[in-house]
Amino acid sequence: MNIPFADLNAQYISIKDEIDNAINRVIESTAFINGPDVEAFEKEFAEYCGKKYAVGLSSGTEALRLALITISVTKNDEVITVPNTFIATAEAVTTSNARLKFVDVDEETFNISTDKFKSAVTKNTKAVIPVHLYGQPADMSPIMEIAEQNNLTVIEDCAQAHGAEYKKIRVPVSNIGCFSFFPGKNLGAFGDAGAVVTDDKELAEKVLLLRDHGRIKGKKYEHKIAGYNARMDTIQAAILSVKLRHLEEWNEKRRKNAGFYRETLRNIQLPAEEYYARHVYHQFVIRTKNRDDLQRFLRQKGISTGIHYPLPLHKQPAYISEYGNEKFPVTEILTKEILSLPIYPELSESQIEYISENINKF
Repeated sequence: MNIPFADLNAQYISIKDEIDNAINRVIESTAFINGPDVEAFEKEFAEYCGKKYAVGLSSGTEALRLALITISVTKNDEVITVPNTFIATAEAVTTSNARLKFVDVDEETFNISTDKFKSAVTKNTKAVIPVHLYGQPADMSPIMEIAEQNNLTVIEDCAQAHGAEYKKIRVPVSNIGCFSFFPGKNLGAFGDAGAVVTDDKELAEKVLLLRDHGRIKGKKYEHKIAGYNARMDTIQAAILSVKLRHLEEWNEKRRKNAGFYRETLRNIQLPAEEYYARHVYHQFVIRTKNRDDLQRFLRQKGISTGIHYPLPLHKQPAYISEYGNEKFPVTEILTKEILSLPIYPELSESQIEYISENINKF
């Protein structure tokens, strides 16, 4: 058996006519930039997230960066996040000229440690970016309580958590959530795309200005501020509108596949699913001290896997000179032990059985 880590073609085939019709409609209209499909998707996605506003952007990275810019971070402001995530989270902080500050993660959930976060806050701390890693929300109640006590802005990195819930509320549960629609996400475009969602009208309007060269809506060559080119293109918006209609079904299939893994895997550490969370399993991540050997063994059996993430951010070449001597023991252990298994909605029970049999055999 040959099992890919992800199978985007299988998803496309399942909704091919809907996708092709949406793309063709945009091509025929030639409204490629800021076309009506962008605004339509923004309304649909805001409603899906339970928020008043969504602003479509060119990537999840830009969503994080523009969110930080709207709260006016400066080089003296600290923004707290974790080293156990994709570099975009940290990159957004440093490219918005704020001061990056890492704290370690919880060993069970792999999300930000609330205790470490609380002890890291200083008079210079301006914001915190909890990452809902692998599709499971961070423990937001204590995070928001600490933030309120210290007058901090909470910006949720929801890039892996489309449809995830914290205490029955869809993320983001705070006032700002940033999403990526990278093709491999639970809700993925056919290229890069992202969004900021919020209940704050003023913040949404700032992001709208920033994404389009500071342009005033309806006035093509009048620019209120110097902004950026961070627009979501219309074809991606049209594709995302189609896929959004299927997201809940796909998330439930991911959850079902995760449950089948739990039934069939033996003697290996499985991902925690906390009482407060509806985990949407962007990744299904196991732990073993023999990770590299297991990965090689599975590759020989035709099973593709991933590591999310093999090198923590404080050890990345981009950050090692400043943060390389800092210690984040849980993160550093995880980078040596975690292995992501195939979990996409189209994965069959027979494929999961085959994967589990080989892991159990190993």
